[in-house]
Amino acid sequence: MGSRPKPAPNKQPLGRGNRETILVVEDEGAILKLAERMLNSLNYDVLIASSPVEALSLSEMHEGTIDLLITDVIMPEMNGRELSERVMTRRPGMKCLFMSGYTADAIAQHGVLKAGMNFLQKPFSKQDFSMKVRAILQG
Repeated sequence: MGSRPKPAPNKQPLGRGNRETILVVEDEGAILKLAERMLNSLNYDVLIASSPVEALSLSEMHEGTIDLLITDVIMPEMNGRELSERVMTRRPGMKCLFMSGYTADAIAQHGVLKAGMNFLQKPFSKQDFSMKVRAILQG
């Protein structure tokens, strides 16, 4: 009896970038490095910061455009929403994606994020991450 060929995995294309610049802010080093590697492999230019203070400094010092801020919601010093508000005062055209291990509903209940803000729950797949980033940048 012949063996059956295995069905092809259901692979959707990844949302690839066009060298847009993304600032990623995450206080957990492993997640920060993982996000950086994923975004680099998807054709984005990536700036990384391990704290809100470092992100504010990077945002002020970076001479080019920053197209997207991806930030953890819960961090020491200030939360992701406060960080995004401060960065966006100097970069009003920048878009933002919030990520957290907490659900969007749990975060909304504590008043950290408003309804309709771009949110991605951790852990996430490269597929989900790439498609969410691409949708925000194109929107």
